[in-house]
Amino acid sequence: MTAADGPVLRDIHLPPPPAWWPPAPGWWLLAGICIFVIIFASGYLRKHLRARRVRTAVLRELDRCIESARADPSALAAALSQFLRRMALRETPAAAAYEGERWLEYLDGRSADGEFRRGVGRVLIEAPFRPTMEYDSIALIALVRRWTRNALGAGVAHA
Repeated sequence: MTAADGPVLRDIHLPPPPAWWPPAPGWWLLAGICIFVIIFASGYLRKHLRARRVRTAVLRELDRCIESARADPSALAAALSQFLRRMALRETPAAAAYEGERWLEYLDGRSADGEFRRGVGRVLIEAPFRPTMEYDSIALIALVRRWTRNALGAGVAHA
């Protein structure tokens, strides 16, 4: 090598690419957050699906009660009252033993319209004592459905 040729230069050597393992701390943090979100979402989904199954089963039971006694107004009122008492057992077991006005007050306390004490809901306490009963069965069924949906919506945590 001569001075005229100049010094011998070597090519630039790049460092090796970073290894994929172990990941940087930010990736660990992101993985932890993702795992937390997945666990939380699966728990929420499980709870939501369980509440939906309970709601569907209760509404099916209500439909069975209605269909089994639709022909007889007194039997329909008795069946709906028994259904409501079974619903009351879910949240307030002592309420299932209420009678008369106190039972209607409990039912009105769970709904906003007051239709049990002042409306068609009075049939629930009057029908068992009358051989024949004339009332608007469609309105009573609608009232019980509204009450049931309200109770199921508010009582999801208890389901």
